[in-house]
Amino acid sequence: MRDFNERQSQLFFLIHTFLTRYEPSELQSLVDDDVAEATAALAATFETSARGVIYEHRPASLPAERLMSALKPALLDAGKGLGSPFERDAAVVLRRVEDAVREIRALDQTNRRAFLDLLARVIKNPDDREAETAGAAPEPRIILP
Repeated sequence: MRDFNERQSQLFFLIHTFLTRYEPSELQSLVDDDVAEATAALAATFETSARGVIYEHRPASLPAERLMSALKPALLDAGKGLGSPFERDAAVVLRRVEDAVREIRALDQTNRRAFLDLLARVIKNPDDREAETAGAAPEPRIILP
């Protein structure tokens, strides 16, 4: 993230927040390989579009396809009216996410959700925080005059 511009940083957090909140179908769970495939296909789509060619690349697995179909409208909404500079920025960030997933997956080959588990630890869902504080004992309050 150190060499991202401001828009790329915002997209980086948008994508990661989306991934932590994404809920796949009940029958299929999402694994790191699906995230890598979806981000790679979406990055290729944005790279192609930035060159003026409209072609939608597709990931190989069905869960990755569903993730891509859910993520793409969120990204397009964020870049509405910004044109090819946005598409280039989105492609850069998506490629970086793909690389991160593959690197973390290589470090922990036994855990098929190593990247997603890391995201869940780093980016907390606001609903999860409310549930944690609701179950905790109320903080003592002292009122001083």
